[in-house]
Amino acid sequence: MRTTLALTLALLLGGCTTQADRAAQQQREVDEMIAVYGPACERLGNTRDSEQWRSCILTMDTKHAIERYRTSPTTTTCFGHRGFFNCSTF
Repeated sequence: MRTTLALTLALLLGGCTTQADRAAQQQREVDEMIAVYGPACERLGNTRDSEQWRSCILTMDTKHAIERYRTSPTTTTCFGHRGFFNCSTF
């Protein structure tokens, strides 16, 4: 029993991240977006490190994410009764 409790506690604490870890992860994601979409936005005529360039990067990343998730399989589940339905799509 103690072993199970200790293992569960260790897993719960191991899954915690600090604010610094989350900030570092966000920075890595931003750096990846810049590396992937930055050159394309420059070729489209946006000056590097300008507001239009940043907006272009965010727009291209958003479009790519929408395309990626739109093609993934989804499941819709509905429950309720006669005129009152609650549906969830995953």
